[in-house]
Amino acid sequence: MTAVDTQGVRDPELPGRLLAAERDMLLPLLRGRPEADFAIRTCCPGWTVRHVLAHCSAALTRVVESRFEEGVFSPEANDRDIAERGGWSVAEVVDELERGMTDAGPVIAKAGGVLDVIAFGEWVHAGDVREAWGEPGAYGGAQVEPALDLLAWLSRERGFLALHADLDDVDDPLRLGAPSGERSPARYIGDAATLVRLYAGRPLTGTRYELAGAGEAELNMFG
Repeated sequence: MTAVDTQGVRDPELPGRLLAAERDMLLPLLRGRPEADFAIRTCCPGWTVRHVLAHCSAALTRVVESRFEEGVFSPEANDRDIAERGGWSVAEVVDELERGMTDAGPVIAKAGGVLDVIAFGEWVHAGDVREAWGEPGAYGGAQVEPALDLLAWLSRERGFLALHADLDDVDDPLRLGAPSGERSPARYIGDAATLVRLYAGRPLTGTRYELAGAGEAELNMFG
């Protein structure tokens, strides 16, 4: 883990690195699939793969262009962004996503932390696409450690319940959330992808883990 040290210092370049690394893995996958696959439903209610990608590309374009009007990223605004791209080809949506994943990093770095969650959300949505297509690495894979670093920072900055995670597939224990004198840290034992599912509010069907001292809903960052 490298994004935050023991004092919780933010690494401003981490979101951009995560986006760029995910871009290099995701874009070839997207460009290698037939158009029919983009109509497959995802775990995001009402959204197909195409909808997820249109949301992601629109969000990053807003970051790059600094367009943050009132209500931006609300469910209604997200649906409008998707609808605006309804007449686009899949290739056009993917091209916009590539530009956003390339150009948003420096903007996020300069924003002081308020936009870091967007990079984490984009990485999670890439997992939604992989899961919908039955591809390996959903919510895990090669970029899971930097994504966990970013999650640790976000959960601490937002004052989430302190949690100690002993991960089956990552060497070092992970500390998330903000310590509190009123409540002992919760404890998680399991794999990294399931931990991401918990914090991202993704389906847990078929997973196996132990969680003590907290309820699942308390960890949901997007709930």
